Amino acid sequence: MVTAIVLVKAERTRVNDVAAELAEIEGISEVYSVGGRYDLVVMIRVRSNEAMADVVTNHMLKVDGIIETETMPAFRTQSRHDLETMFSIGMDE
Repeated sequence: MVTAIVLVKAERTRVNDVAAELAEIEGISEVYSVGGRYDLVVMIRVRSNEAMADVVTNHMLKVDGIIETETMPAFRTQSRHDLETMFSIGMDE
């Protein structure tokens, strides 16, 4: 699984429309509206780098109202769940 986080600045009057359109794109698992320098955070989860490139360059670019994006490929996942699983190996409950 290949994951990327995409930060999106959208036209003020189109933030909700952009979010809804992005959420319909195959490979986009979540779209969060956020405060700060960006308007939306998009989570992309696909099977390959080629699929990631397709989502970002062929599908997201067609959504009207996106002003700017910053794509951050994820390399490794660290989560509380993963750490609890790792440390519980061999432990009797």
